[in-house]
Amino acid sequence: MPDRETAAISGPEPQVLVVDDEPELCRALSKLLTRNGYQVLTAGDGEEALRLLRQHEIHLVLTDLVMPKMGGLDLLRTGKVISPGTEFVIITGHGTIEVAVDAMKLGAYDFVEKPFTSALTLKTVRKAVEKQRLQAENLELRRRLEEVQDRHDIIGRSDVMRQVVETARQVAASTATVLLTGESGTGKEIFADAIHRWSDRRKQALVKVSCAALPETLLEAELFGYEPGAFTGAVGRRTGRFELADRGTLFLDEVGEMSPTTQIKLLRVIQEGTYERLGSSETRTVDVRLLAATNADLAARVQRGQFREDLFYRLNVINLELPPLRNRGEDVILLAHYFLQLYNQKNGKSLGGFTRQAVEALSRHGWPGNVRELENCIERCVVLSKGPFVDVDVLPPTVLAGKSRYEQVVIPVGTPLYQAELQLIEATLHATGGDKETAARILGINARTIYRKLK
Repeated sequence: MPDRETAAISGPEPQVLVVDDEPELCRALSKLLTRNGYQVLTAGDGEEALRLLRQHEIHLVLTDLVMPKMGGLDLLRTGKVISPGTEFVIITGHGTIEVAVDAMKLGAYDFVEKPFTSALTLKTVRKAVEKQRLQAENLELRRRLEEVQDRHDIIGRSDVMRQVVETARQVAASTATVLLTGESGTGKEIFADAIHRWSDRRKQALVKVSCAALPETLLEAELFGYEPGAFTGAVGRRTGRFELADRGTLFLDEVGEMSPTTQIKLLRVIQEGTYERLGSSETRTVDVRLLAATNADLAARVQRGQFREDLFYRLNVINLELPPLRNRGEDVILLAHYFLQLYNQKNGKSLGGFTRQAVEALSRHGWPGNVRELENCIERCVVLSKGPFVDVDVLPPTVLAGKSRYEQVVIPVGTPLYQAELQLIEATLHATGGDKETAARILGINARTIYRKLK
């Protein structure tokens, strides 16, 4: 059929309300739109149209400008109050273009001028409905974001993320040492913040130290403090991080980079709660809840003699492994919306969300840099975007590279069967955006099997 321009409409059929006092025009537009995949309601005047707007979920109102009882402009004003998310397209006659422009200033999406062609009408309707759907989808995502966003910026609806948050809340109430592991950019520091604030020590200090950012001598000085003359350049007394964190929490980031000498001193503090400042023989007592983080395999480093085994077990009382973003498919767009709001505010912009093409590209990407990479990507998009939504033209080339690196799973010979199964399940879940039912159908197994194996 010649007018099938909008036939490939995804999701439920959009509902269009045609309003005109000419019955023949109503019938012609209704027939055209129905043939092209739309559900159509008709009204002969503005008052009847308002009644239908109150009773139905209308995606688009296609209305004549000049009608008895209530004209198109009055219908637009009142209709936007009743249903703010509904788009309006104005039908204009000869000599009413200026009024149609005024209608667009009042919130109409566009206008079509009589006599209009089927192709032009369908193109305008399609674009208006697409805008309405984008706004509705992004509004729903913002609503979901508000539901799941933790007050410490832990965002996630995926099962794997919910399990990690639940465990973190549970261990926060204890005094146990927690080792946060996972790839770079998965949010280990954010979880450290949350554990501290959920704990009984939340009114005391949370002190942070990056073990990879300081050389050995300076790291010891930062952790334990020093007396004047303890080393070259030590001209005064320095309070250490352990002392600053007394009765609170100390977070050691990248703890795997700590030197053997510092590891010994750290072990003593954990075991005995005592230490000495550099250059002093006075033993000090401290009460500190210790949180540590690493993206390294500490167990492997223990085997290679690069990390003390006794310290590893002291740190690893509770292991909280944070999942990579590629295993949190359904969280990607939620996080993208969170960062969109954040960088909208920072840059004085008001981008309404993401186009469907952008959502598909963001969902398809493997995110090797995890949440940190996603945040950088969205900041770039906010800065470069010129339209009302983030589209694919501002996404980084790496995101637009095409196929995800997780569309193929390479399993070396000799991989244990349970690990091979897990890799295949995780890759399939990523490809389906976290949809376990769809993943189960693809893998030919029951969805309960996926839940059980992931658990």
